Amino acid sequence: MENAGNNYLSSIKKQFRYYQSVGDRAIAQVSEEQMHWQYNPESNSIAIIIKHIAGNSISRWTDFLTSDGEKEWRNRDEEFEDPASSKEELIALWNKGWKCMYDAIDPLTDDDLLYTIYIRNEAHTVIEAINRQLAHVPYHIGQIVFIAKMVSGENWNSLTIPKGQSKAFNLQKVHRS
Repeated sequence: MENAGNNYLSSIKKQFRYYQSVGDRAIAQVSEEQMHWQYNPESNSIAIIIKHIAGNSISRWTDFLTSDGEKEWRNRDEEFEDPASSKEELIALWNKGWKCMYDAIDPLTDDDLLYTIYIRNEAHTVIEAINRQLAHVPYHIGQIVFIAKMVSGENWNSLTIPKGQSKAFNLQKVHRS
């Protein structure tokens, strides 16, 4: 039987990969121009959100167990400026952030979970730091999905159960068992 720590690590890895796939599928449905669309000057575009998620992840997960998660080289304010980046460049940055996180999380063991790390000089256990990221990143992925749905309009393909199809989906799940 798997111990609680290893079960936790398996669970969070599964959750992060799921949320990455949600973001990937939403981003795939928008054009390069739509990546930069903003509702108003105070709102974020998909491009800005990608830049922020990647910047946060790269800062938090680089040298995760040995240095503060808020790196001196990170320019958080700049993450909220719409980049003149292509969709391809933004996807590469998105993937770089995820890779950095997976490279830090994948080798963790049960013994690492109560180790103390720091973010902005504030102590966190590894579990707390992971949970913090698991709350932060999906929050922004929800924003990406919302914006992608708005700019896609009728061309949007549902990422989950389409509206009005819950009953059919549930019946299909029952008959698969």
